[in-house]
Amino acid sequence: MGIIETRFGTRVDPNRIALGSASNVIKQGAFFVFSLRVDNDDVREYSFTSRDRAVAMRKVLVSHLANKITDGMKKIVNG
Repeated sequence: MGIIETRFGTRVDPNRIALGSASNVIKQGAFFVFSLRVDNDDVREYSFTSRDRAVAMRKVLVSHLANKITDGMKKIVNG
């Protein structure tokens, strides 16, 4: 995915937006936790017992969020 230009001339990078919407993986008690802001009022928190699994899932979810942002931008630009 590359940089998308909006109708207003603004260029956005969906990958950077998605990375900014995800927190770092931190250890809370026996779990490794991170949160992902999907929408303004939709924040999801995920917890795993393994740091490797948490990092891998964060990477997958960030890529899914970047795809969602790209699709949303394409609808705005084309619509």
